[in-house]
Amino acid sequence: MKALKGLVQSFDGEQTKREIEEELRFHLDLLTDEHCRQDLAWDDARVAAQKRFGNVEQIRDQCVEISRRSHPSSRALKFFLTMVFLVGVLVRIFSPEYHLTRVGDILIAVGILSRMLLYVRGLNPSSFLSKPETSSPLMLVDKSQATIAAYDPRKRTPVERVISDK
Repeated sequence: MKALKGLVQSFDGEQTKREIEEELRFHLDLLTDEHCRQDLAWDDARVAAQKRFGNVEQIRDQCVEISRRSHPSSRALKFFLTMVFLVGVLVRIFSPEYHLTRVGDILIAVGILSRMLLYVRGLNPSSFLSKPETSSPLMLVDKSQATIAAYDPRKRTPVERVISDK
């Protein structure tokens, strides 16, 4: 029964997310303590630590994604699907009967389509979205005037963005 509970917990994405959040909070606290040792007030040290640490939600999501990709069950499934494909190829090559070659075709199709599904499922659409290019010497937009961005990674309201951008 304990083995079953451990197996269920290993597939629990929320527990993994909580563990990663605790780890990130621990590192953020260590960074805050480091700033406090440099004679900063605790609130200022916390703000400086968060600024230096970066976007915690984005880091957490990336860590969860990495954890999910490197999970042993995911690797085992990918290995199994590769073996299904290879068995299908072998059946297709070495079978003299028509019915067995059809089974080989099905195994090949299942192996390829399943691996493609796992690959597409693992893609992150946000990595394909366009990002503003600030390193280009040719700037088509004048940045000297205040602009309102459509997407704010810090999730501020439009009023907060206008006030803080001035």
